[in-house]
Amino acid sequence: MNNPQALIDWFEHLSPATVDLVPQFYAANAEFKDPFNEVRGTDAIAHIFRHMFAQVDEPRFVVTGRFSGEDGVMLLWDFRFRSRGPLTPQAMTVRGTTHLRFDAAGKVVLHRDYWDAAEELYAKLPLLGALMRGLQRRARA
Repeated sequence: MNNPQALIDWFEHLSPATVDLVPQFYAANAEFKDPFNEVRGTDAIAHIFRHMFAQVDEPRFVVTGRFSGEDGVMLLWDFRFRSRGPLTPQAMTVRGTTHLRFDAAGKVVLHRDYWDAAEELYAKLPLLGALMRGLQRRARA
């Protein structure tokens, strides 16, 4: 994909209504991997995005940087959402990076997300966060 701006716009405006556009941007046998999932195919990728909307409120990606190379594009992003659960919902932000590779038709064949689940998610949860911070203190030299 020479100009991934349409894909970036889709990510930044992703909604339950636009998840079905996955095949417009991803090759039929595309691979997707993040800290929790490893799937192949547009149906499975769309399922990951649908699951996101079922798990959190107001999810939104904000692309903060883009680097292009021969092997694809790297996107820096903030994932903003409101947590759900028995405790008071909180606005949260997870920072990460996505490596995208494209086929000759300009469709994504590899979508690999990199983010630290321990620091960016678990440490921000009330009970688990306290445990994570304690473990981090013990691990420091």
